[in-house]
Amino acid sequence: MRTWITNLRPFDALAVQAVLERTTDLREAERFIRLFHDENPKAGGMNARLRDVARDVARHGTYTHTYEELEFGARVAWRNSNRCIGRLYWRSLKVRDRRQVTTAEGVALECVAHLREATGNGKIRPTVTVLAPDTPARPGPRILNDQLVRYAGYRNRDGSIVGDPRNVELTEMAKALGWSGRFGRFDVLPVIIQPSMGDPLLCNLPGDAVLEVPLVHPEYPWFEELGLRWHAVPAISDMCLEIGGICYPCAPFNGWYMGTEIGARNLADTGRYDQLEVVADRLGLDTSTERTLWRDHALVELNVAVLYSFERAGVTMTDHHTESRRFLTHLAREEQAGRVCPADWSWIVPPLSGSVTPVFHRYYDTSVLTPAFVHHR
Repeated sequence: MRTWITNLRPFDALAVQAVLERTTDLREAERFIRLFHDENPKAGGMNARLRDVARDVARHGTYTHTYEELEFGARVAWRNSNRCIGRLYWRSLKVRDRRQVTTAEGVALECVAHLREATGNGKIRPTVTVLAPDTPARPGPRILNDQLVRYAGYRNRDGSIVGDPRNVELTEMAKALGWSGRFGRFDVLPVIIQPSMGDPLLCNLPGDAVLEVPLVHPEYPWFEELGLRWHAVPAISDMCLEIGGICYPCAPFNGWYMGTEIGARNLADTGRYDQLEVVADRLGLDTSTERTLWRDHALVELNVAVLYSFERAGVTMTDHHTESRRFLTHLAREEQAGRVCPADWSWIVPPLSGSVTPVFHRYYDTSVLTPAFVHHR
């Protein structure tokens, strides 16, 4: 299921050197330790812990989080994610501590284990797997895919694309590393893992690690003929988890899908699967003018199919109306706790019927807080 690839592009030398020259910012470390103890008063011994951290940073250029600090930091990073509407359950995030894993093969095994554990029998569990951090001695491993599960995009000679156009570059990279796809619309790409040193590894995900949901419609039998499907777990895999000045560059994490992510973006965007006109034609809508609102009608039915299909399959999914109300509950709780709740309006407001959700009608704090999930620098 896993294939070693040799004589390939090595880890960028300048990137490695930048990591090796980076020491932990003691101010960030101290700020995090104080935050941890402020919110976990039973932990005790803050001053002693601050002295230990300062000593380790002075001696080694970095320090090591306790498991309790790691768990708290990962959960707060989710709490601080200003583009995520689903933060109400941030305290429930399952943190898999795999910081001892540094090899590409080890990362591959943990990616598969992460998907299996997060998926369960369809009851999706918010999960993060934290692998080896960057240190002054060596960089941590990285995953080149932006999500653990992605569908291939194949470019034809005429410029047309089969599959997901978003992933054409990733597909070409995988092919250059030896992967051979089936040229289907929903071929699951391998995970491309860049270890601390050496060559990348291709990890072909086994079938039991990737739960997929075929899409059908509760009223239109023809919808099944479109052959649409989507995977159950949205596991982000190309972001760095930064906690107290330490960067964990390989920390795949997931919640569960909100229906519009699939029905109003992945399957509807013109730069993705672009299915609105296909659905509109099957519905018999007048597409000759925008005034018939055929796009809106088709978009609603596409989203109905996504929500219905996931519910029928017993796979966790939320709708944008429910999640909007939950977010305002989370916002109220954070304000009651005396904390800032950062949010990016353009991401929090759903891409379908935004103005009829309660999150539309207000402004949000745009502060950038840490710990945080961030894109690699």
